[in-house]
Amino acid sequence: MSVHPKHARTDHEVLDVIRQRWSPRAFDATRDVARSELLRLFEAARWAPSSYNEQPWRFIVVTRRRESEPHRRLIASLTAKNQAWAVAAPVLAVVCVRVTLERNEAPNSHAWYDTGQAVAFLTLQATSQGLSTRQMQGFDAEQARAACDVPSPYEPAVVIAIGYEGDPSALTIDQHRVAEQSPRARRPAAEFVFEERWGLPLDEGV
Repeated sequence: MSVHPKHARTDHEVLDVIRQRWSPRAFDATRDVARSELLRLFEAARWAPSSYNEQPWRFIVVTRRRESEPHRRLIASLTAKNQAWAVAAPVLAVVCVRVTLERNEAPNSHAWYDTGQAVAFLTLQATSQGLSTRQMQGFDAEQARAACDVPSPYEPAVVIAIGYEGDPSALTIDQHRVAEQSPRARRPAAEFVFEERWGLPLDEGV
């Protein structure tokens, strides 16, 4: 098992991309992400399942290299703590959710769930390619909407930083540097997987 402090020490065997996936704040500002690598991420998201095959997700990609106005405005939409590290990420992607069904404009109660699955596919694909991602809820949705011209009925959900893992010592906030190098932890499965009724943990026996 890898000695990387952020690789999960799992109780049961899982795919390496699940064990190795984590969300760094330190990104290597000197390495761009090739367009072909980005396209593979969104191809993975494309094949996520969704209710009625609505595929309610949309992604708006902005790159640091281009130094565009949308990139500057998107960075400005982030909280100050997120701006401190996200400015080094070579790629930012705004994840948007279509909250109504395309066929009749009725509310899509599964849109957020489905979009989460598409993002999960993307993050695991990124890990398999040696890329890192960090999802941010710390941003102003209306500023992000204006920065990237997001129309209704789409809602900005999160901003994802995409790039290559960087050196934690480059982070400017002490709390972030410590967190970057601390082992990950999760509640045990017995606390959230039940058998037949609520609160009865799934038996590991046969």
